[in-house]
Amino acid sequence: MKKKRPLYRFLTRWLVCSLGLWIAAGLLGSGITYESRFRVIVIAGLVLAIINMIIRPIVIFLSLPAILVSLGFFMIIINGFMVFLAGKLYGGLHVKNFWAAIFAGVVIGLVNYLVTAILDDRKNP
Repeated sequence: MKKKRPLYRFLTRWLVCSLGLWIAAGLLGSGITYESRFRVIVIAGLVLAIINMIIRPIVIFLSLPAILVSLGFFMIIINGFMVFLAGKLYGGLHVKNFWAAIFAGVVIGLVNYLVTAILDDRKNP
């Protein structure tokens, strides 16, 4: 059994967060803006990856009853909150409202699912 390298996992999360934010900004138009600079998306992806690594597990633990009662649908709200928080912490990423953040969280989740599926498929031929 191979152990996963933490740096590789973090870089993958950073890439997924950046890609998801870029796709969400393209789909939402004015809901999420990043001043049309690649650098802003990369830094916002880094901020989001750090938030997801540090704050997200704490929020999930504290809201476990709501997650269980809603059969996991509350995770969508948590993902949106993480995007909204990233927008507040990093001034280059502008999230218009919480609904835009929730949509971006869903897009990032879908991108994460696709990237993970592709990487797992490459590891297990």
